[in-house]
Amino acid sequence: MEDPGKRFVDERLTGICVYCGTRPDTRDHCPSKVLLDEPYPANLPVVEACLACNQSFSLDEQYLACFWERVMCGSTDPSKLRRENIQRILSRTPKLAAEIQFTVAVDENGGKTWHPDMDRVRNVILKLARGHLHFEFSIQERDDPDVFEIAPFSVLTAESREFFERPEPEPMAVWPELGSRAFLRALPLGGQIPDGWLDVQEGRYRYLVGQGRGNYAHIVIGEYLACRVAWG
Repeated sequence: MEDPGKRFVDERLTGICVYCGTRPDTRDHCPSKVLLDEPYPANLPVVEACLACNQSFSLDEQYLACFWERVMCGSTDPSKLRRENIQRILSRTPKLAAEIQFTVAVDENGGKTWHPDMDRVRNVILKLARGHLHFEFSIQERDDPDVFEIAPFSVLTAESREFFERPEPEPMAVWPELGSRAFLRALPLGGQIPDGWLDVQEGRYRYLVGQGRGNYAHIVIGEYLACRVAWG
């Protein structure tokens, strides 16, 4: 993932935890490495965070990564999973493996239905959306979002998929914060604000953030799970 370089945003927009607004004492990868594969990409997005917030997301991020890997592989057996880091996590944390396995319902024809803990999933996706908005636009969104949607690509209609991939076809209503990464990315384009997706790791994780009629973040995990969070 290409980073446009050092920002020069207003100092009032830095030195705060992007999740709760208190003084930061650590830095947080956004997305967490557990959602990615080794070798990890260079220039991973990093935001300022307090230790309490940073630690509070770790177990839920691990849960989300392990849950969706099992759904995509259709198995609760760690040895049958494709991602090595998830195999390692579930092998050394049998309690987590049992928790996820307990969410599987098997019908009379052998079909499997998975029921995630949506509170934990929501906690992670909101964290990611807030982190991406701050990383790109140097803005904070700590209120509850007006829109929160999660769905596999396979259940989206063609119209829904088109909107998800390109939510703001018209020119954006506002310019990014002066000195933010989004502002710096716009400079080489002669004043045209880019609207493309940012690939953190091809096939594993990408996101798009924007400021049209409100602030929004679209996130794709494993080219399987589509997540939309919007404010305003």
